[in-house]
Amino acid sequence: MAAPREDTRGLFGQGVQAVLGSWPVLQIAVENGFGGAYSQQKAEWMVGAVEQYFHSNADLEQEEVEDFLAEVMNNEFDTVIEDGSLAQVSQQLRLFFSKCQRGEEAAVHQALAQLAQKKQAVRPVPVTSQAAEESSSEEEEKTGEEEAMDCSASPSTAGPQPSPPAPAPEDGWTVVRKKKK
Repeated sequence: MAAPREDTRGLFGQGVQAVLGSWPVLQIAVENGFGGAYSQQKAEWMVGAVEQYFHSNADLEQEEVEDFLAEVMNNEFDTVIEDGSLAQVSQQLRLFFSKCQRGEEAAVHQALAQLAQKKQAVRPVPVTSQAAEESSSEEEEKTGEEEAMDCSASPSTAGPQPSPPAPAPEDGWTVVRKKKK
């Protein structure tokens, strides 16, 4: 009886890896190094941590899973998730876990295949350097004449306002001005 339990445990691990691997928020955090030099290792660790969290806690509610994921993403990747994806990821993880607990291996394999297809379909298309240069030159043409940057925090009232004096360098601020062509 121990072998089927180990099989479903491994299958749930595959499910966690598939769900987190297809989560755009986590992928962006890893690709951009939000977790520092070891972002990829943190993402791999997160798979095991989520799997252990489910196995260590009985009857997890969706909010509990969301809170756990939010805490890990905040602590490890300095990322606060506000795009609504926490609920979706938590729901998927809970679904995988319940199917594994009930021994519905065929359903888990089917869901894994669907996630793999979804991940392939959503691959970002890299921007070529030529397209980036064309976009940049179009923006320059649209910009036209140079505009002065006004970063004052006061609301505009009738008539022009005198610019406040530039903050002293010891305040931690640096004044940046555009160069004239």
